[in-house]
Amino acid sequence: MNLQFTQEELNFQKEVRDWITENYPEDMKDRLMNSPNGHVTKEEHVKWQQALYSKGWAGVNWPKEYGGASFTASQKYLFSKEMAAARAPGFTAFGISMVAPVIMAFGTDEQKAKYLPDILSSKVWWCQGYSEPGSGSDLASLKTKAEDKGDHYLVNGAKTWTTMAQHADMIFCLVRTSQEDIRQKGISFLLIDMHSEGIEVQPINTLDNTPIGHHEVNTVFFEDVKVPKENLIGEEGKGWTYAKYLLEFERGNGYSSELYQQLQQLKVKAELEDVNGNKLSDEQSFMEEIAKLEVQINAMEATELRILGSLSAGQNVGPESSLLKTRGTEIGQAITELAVELVGYYGLPFHNPGPEIGNNEPAIGSRFANTAAPRYFNYRKASIYAGSNEIQRNIMAKLVLGLS
Repeated sequence: MNLQFTQEELNFQKEVRDWITENYPEDMKDRLMNSPNGHVTKEEHVKWQQALYSKGWAGVNWPKEYGGASFTASQKYLFSKEMAAARAPGFTAFGISMVAPVIMAFGTDEQKAKYLPDILSSKVWWCQGYSEPGSGSDLASLKTKAEDKGDHYLVNGAKTWTTMAQHADMIFCLVRTSQEDIRQKGISFLLIDMHSEGIEVQPINTLDNTPIGHHEVNTVFFEDVKVPKENLIGEEGKGWTYAKYLLEFERGNGYSSELYQQLQQLKVKAELEDVNGNKLSDEQSFMEEIAKLEVQINAMEATELRILGSLSAGQNVGPESSLLKTRGTEIGQAITELAVELVGYYGLPFHNPGPEIGNNEPAIGSRFANTAAPRYFNYRKASIYAGSNEIQRNIMAKLVLGLS
């Protein structure tokens, strides 16, 4: 198998790198690098994504007929690699990378015309309504109900761990439209306006939250929410099929480029002396852990390139998406663990940005120390979301190894 990129592809990579250098705001880059949980405002995200949209690089997976960049698999990989190298924020995936492919594959022409342009241009933000209180990885046990009322559904229930629901204009939801002997058969896929009467968003404050009030996840409550029938995707009762299709996109992303950048940052910080004049780069056991992770990331990159070859040949990601999700999140968690070990007790303050205007208190430790613990706590979720890693191993055992 030839894993080398062509000169044309390398020229494209340079074009992406040069464009990011010229257009990625330094102040935004600094805030993203040094915020405790990688937070930038919605306005900053929109501004950046609309710059990519103006360049024609918003829908990297989208076909030309919907206004996408229609990147080849290689171009997408190189684009992601350069975005990670620049530490640029990724796209808000819920719209552009998750619900949009479902709308393209299963939506009506009217739904495509209504939703896809605003998703591509970041005019409308989306969130995902899958998990519920008491219904996480066992997603088929969901209880949020949509009753057929003729020209509309009446939705009651709750969704939880809903990322960025406080900013979302729309939510795509799995809802129960009937009770069947097989639970998956009674589930439908609905698009719901977050500004509808009867929707309440309550924040969930997690350990990585900062005192300035930023939070990431929420619980969304639905009380007699009216949803027009035209907001149903595909057929009633086929939502489980569409959900599985969507999860392949959620799980099947490349991880190695981002992980490599995170590890390189750790290497740089390990060269810095602490208050006692010591540095962890002199500690053999610590550097051995760095080396082990680097080997794992290199192996993962090779795996991604093999999958890239399959995609270039027109094949789908398939169960390999479970492999990428499992290894990518586990390596990512290991990196955050080493980051906490590196900063030691300097990781205790969660929000210590000083010095700032009007703040005469110096920072405790480096700014890197300010981000280590919150990112460690935040990334505990990675092995659970999009289907827990235990579930992913079951999928691989069944579909790859043929075990029952």
